[in-house]
Amino acid sequence: MKNYFQELNKAFESRVRLGIMSSLMVNDYMDFNALKELLCLTDGNLAGHTRALEQAGYIRVEKSFVGRKPNTRFVITPEGRLAFEKHLEALENIIKNSS
Repeated sequence: MKNYFQELNKAFESRVRLGIMSSLMVNDYMDFNALKELLCLTDGNLAGHTRALEQAGYIRVEKSFVGRKPNTRFVITPEGRLAFEKHLEALENIIKNSS
């Protein structure tokens, strides 16, 4: 039997990163405050996890100003979408083949 656990992506093992990626899979983008509120995180916690996902090439950070106020939003990259889909597929295979 194939070991599907080896196909899991370590970048998505954290519940926070799983939440970030899940949110970005179904939204064109999410801004910092919306993600922070949705996932019940502190600024620093969200910043650390998004930085790790950005460094992995899975999300892109876009910074702009709304009026005079800075706005940070996150967008999933094509590489991030593919990697997350593979991760979800591995999870499904584990569930299907665990009996």
